[in-house]
Amino acid sequence: MYDAGPQAAEAVRALRELAQERPDELELFEGFTDAELDGWAVAVPEEVRVVLREIGGLETEDHEYRFGPRGRETFTDGCWTLGETDFGEGSLVVGVGGARWGPVVAVNPWGADPDVTVEAPDFTAWLAGFAERLADGVPDRPRGRFSVPAASTVELAERAAVAGDGGDELAALVGRGDSLTDLVDLHGLPGYPCSVDWEPYFSTFHNTADTGSSEVQFQIVGDGRALLLRSVVSGDFLGRAVRRHRVPADAARRAVAELRALAAEFPDHVVLEAGCADSVVDGWAVPVPEDVRTVLREIGGVAIAGLPALRLLPGAPEHTVDPELHRMLGGDGAYWPLARIGNGNGRSHALAQIRIDPVTGQWGYVVSVPGDGAKLREYPELALLAESLADLLLTLARLARRAAAGPDFAARMARDTRWLFPNTGEPWPRPAPVGEWAGSADPLLAAATELPDGTHAADLRAVPIPSDLCFYRAAGWPYAARLERLHFAAAGQLAAAVPVRG
Repeated sequence: MYDAGPQAAEAVRALRELAQERPDELELFEGFTDAELDGWAVAVPEEVRVVLREIGGLETEDHEYRFGPRGRETFTDGCWTLGETDFGEGSLVVGVGGARWGPVVAVNPWGADPDVTVEAPDFTAWLAGFAERLADGVPDRPRGRFSVPAASTVELAERAAVAGDGGDELAALVGRGDSLTDLVDLHGLPGYPCSVDWEPYFSTFHNTADTGSSEVQFQIVGDGRALLLRSVVSGDFLGRAVRRHRVPADAARRAVAELRALAAEFPDHVVLEAGCADSVVDGWAVPVPEDVRTVLREIGGVAIAGLPALRLLPGAPEHTVDPELHRMLGGDGAYWPLARIGNGNGRSHALAQIRIDPVTGQWGYVVSVPGDGAKLREYPELALLAESLADLLLTLARLARRAAAGPDFAARMARDTRWLFPNTGEPWPRPAPVGEWAGSADPLLAAATELPDGTHAADLRAVPIPSDLCFYRAAGWPYAARLERLHFAAAGQLAAAVPVRG
């Protein structure tokens, strides 16, 4: 029945007969006029009109579904919400683009066993299936008899880029991709109802100070071609690793080229300072690898309207660090200051910096750490900004290019880079007591277990960029604990907070 689906008129007839036979079990709502349907924000195909002229929704003892906008509700994100599932924990949506309404998808992202099920290929097939189950005395939603996996949108986008297939339909729907968004290909499903192998990126199993604000945003795109599932991690910790955007091997060269192009095209918005010779860099107190030199030979500073200036060369006033904060950050040779980041109200600032591995000399992740030592001691936190200096510059260049396409460049850049300051709404990796990694086969995690008791740490290799790492929000971090120092391993791939003993 799900494979082909009955005609719309047959679905209406079956429901009307059930409503007459079992008036206490089924109520049908009044339908719509063609004039009303013509006024909707989406096209209503004739097959759907056959239903909606007669039935505007239905209610049983267990379910209520509305087939059109009521009151202030509107069609959004390529779909219409028919009703709730699982006592309000989930939503039943139908795609409203294209020549037919479909598919019908149930999304319930909550609890220990999240569920996404494509219940029917189109609206009338779903309605007929509902009538059939009701007639058989089976009011529950259909459970998946088939299964398909969801795919990372970043993976889809980058796979198409490597293949040079710019015309790939799915790649066109996801654009650059997003680390917290997965895609479900709704074409060619093996059958209906079809479950989706998927789980949200957040976890409600590890309490934080603000647990419970995360949500899943879902969107049907491409006129029913695909379903996008985006995890908005807010108030909960990340629950699983993400697929990050790949940093190209020649990121440093690309960053220089793109910044130079922007400065030439938009001199009022992007200004570059001169770089320096290798002979100057050779005299610095830290080793400087070739990829960083590629940038420094050409660019010594980047001023983008709406952002704090990035000073890549030493000695800038913005690089001044309080001695106690300097100690907590690891001291000389452990980091390279880049910028002083204000929080917008002028009352506090953070220090953007590149973490340096003191053993190998590797320049690694870019993080932003509160610049007030007393606050950091009480509320240890940081923001992960990029995998490298070149990665950060490429990101800022991409955002500048987008801002230049619209009005008010500076305001757009400031709005799009709020994540430069810690704890401004980005996902939270879960800080774990390092003892949890005892016996780990991962050398980086195993080495962290040698840190003092009470240390909490997070593996930053598979978390979104940007991310907010708030140690004090972890349930195991004692309320009265104070930070002794931050510890960064492998040039920032792992970040740890070591508390004051006693």
